[in-house]
Amino acid sequence: MRVLSVQSSVVYGYVGNSAAAFALQRLGHEVWAIPTVLLAHHTGYGRWVGAATAASLISEIIGGISDLALLGTADAVLSGYLGTPEVADVVIRTVAAVREQNPRAVYCCDPVIGDVGPGMYVRPGVADVIRERLLGMSDVVTPNIFELAYLTGTRLDDGSAPPIADQAALLAAADALRSRGPSVVLVTSVPGEPGGDSAFGESDSIGMIAVGPSGAYRVDTPRLDIAASGAGDLTAAIFLANVTSHPLDEALAQTAAAVFAVLSATELMGGLELSLIAAQGAMVNPARVFPVRRIH
Repeated sequence: MRVLSVQSSVVYGYVGNSAAAFALQRLGHEVWAIPTVLLAHHTGYGRWVGAATAASLISEIIGGISDLALLGTADAVLSGYLGTPEVADVVIRTVAAVREQNPRAVYCCDPVIGDVGPGMYVRPGVADVIRERLLGMSDVVTPNIFELAYLTGTRLDDGSAPPIADQAALLAAADALRSRGPSVVLVTSVPGEPGGDSAFGESDSIGMIAVGPSGAYRVDTPRLDIAASGAGDLTAAIFLANVTSHPLDEALAQTAAAVFAVLSATELMGGLELSLIAAQGAMVNPARVFPVRRIH
């Protein structure tokens, strides 16, 4: 599979394309990585050095790929952190151009908008263009629970807790999202279910829920004591690789196992960065696979 991946990049560490491109390549896919921002490192260090890539330059780079008659050979487009609304416009045009030449191409939108706790962390206008324009073009969308709430119109009072309180509400939101365009929704960072009921709360596990034409599926993995940036970017890339070649439940199982292998190695090494290189073998052939259950 050839993937055109448009998202952030860092020189040191693993977020955005710096995580997604290596993971996809290690899984056997060709990646054309275009940075929407280029930073020395991710912003989790409390400061940052770097700059956003001008939308005009991104457009020129994609035009150069098109000039070589390569754009139509892309099997998938993956977008993540976009930086500015103008970059989102470039993504919209690019997806349309790829599909015009290859109607079977898949567009996976990782709607990087914010998270529980920090709240929204994108520039004004970016979240709106994702919700109003990119969603309708996407085949696969991979929000965390905070982003799912925003994309489906749930009002967010603050960033301290997810406004989606239980599994039934999450499934309803995912169905609402699917009604707007995407065939498959993967919701990440889903809180555990203490006591075995469907209400979200504090637990020793964390889940992912995938919803598509074949149904809704959930997988839970142990909660790890880490705060490594880039896990969402890694998850979206690995899920794209799997969902294009496996049934939805298998894609979910393989994604959870691969991401957990990387996060386990990261916790073991105690770093602020994903231990992607050290865990690359385990990512491809994870030792631990978690059960997937159908929930709808």
